[in-house]
Amino acid sequence: MKIDVIIPTYKPDKGFIELLDMLLAQSIIPDRIIVANTESSYWDSFVKKYPDKECLKKTEVFHVEKSEFDHGKTRNEAMKRSDADICIVMTMDAIPADDKLIENLIKPLEDERIAVSYARQLAFENSSVTEKLTRQFNYPDVSRIKTADDIEKLQIKAFFCSNVCCAYNKKIFDMLGGFVDKTLFNEDMIYASGVLKHGYHISYTADACVYHSHEYSGIQQFKRNFDNGVSHAQYPEVFANVKQDGEGMRMVKSVLKSLVKKAHFLSAFVYIWHTACKYLGFKLGCAYKSLPKGMVKSFTTNKDYFIS
Repeated sequence: MKIDVIIPTYKPDKGFIELLDMLLAQSIIPDRIIVANTESSYWDSFVKKYPDKECLKKTEVFHVEKSEFDHGKTRNEAMKRSDADICIVMTMDAIPADDKLIENLIKPLEDERIAVSYARQLAFENSSVTEKLTRQFNYPDVSRIKTADDIEKLQIKAFFCSNVCCAYNKKIFDMLGGFVDKTLFNEDMIYASGVLKHGYHISYTADACVYHSHEYSGIQQFKRNFDNGVSHAQYPEVFANVKQDGEGMRMVKSVLKSLVKKAHFLSAFVYIWHTACKYLGFKLGCAYKSLPKGMVKSFTTNKDYFIS
């Protein structure tokens, strides 16, 4: 069985070196590491900083212009370069928690009904208490297989999936047509919804763990959720018929309860502010078609996406 790892990069840093080193120290070492890098000049300057790193010499890199990058299309281009049985898609800021990540992540794919296996995300040790609570809510310590039968109960959570670290059965991926070629966000969830609709299953694999967390500001939360809203508006056939607010509200209540219980009152106030930013960003993103183009460009994280 051949296993390739696919990683889009943009302005890689020292953390990316740590990711590569950890991948090459796994109990199952990937056959290839395919890097889809945005802007060759950034990659060239990055490589010059680490001329003796063996892990960099074991990557296969292709470059795209920033104006050409797309969350779905760029990953599809990387997938087309792979002849592996399983492709693991990661982001450059995810770090394997141990040397069993790949071994544990691909195990569910032994079942031919399972098309996707995604990892548990842990907050970094130095993360805020709010970030840790949020990760714990979204990525619990219990694995789960999700099928089309779960959509009515789980709603949008049924096809929740994350390309931060996700293994794909390549044969099924190709058969279903891969990721959508144009999307600002959610290429993983859009694909996962198709997986369920075609009768395949999704595995949330809690014993496959990566460290991945961010301390976003309110403005950054606004922009990310604006992009999230745009993708929901662009693919109503995926998102329109499932409830979304219920799961989000359940998380807000859970995190706030924990913060107040532990007397993290300032963190609770900041979390309420960030939640408001997320909500407003998402709602405006859903209505992006009715907004002036200049406003859309000021709200998004990717202005190039709206150049047409």
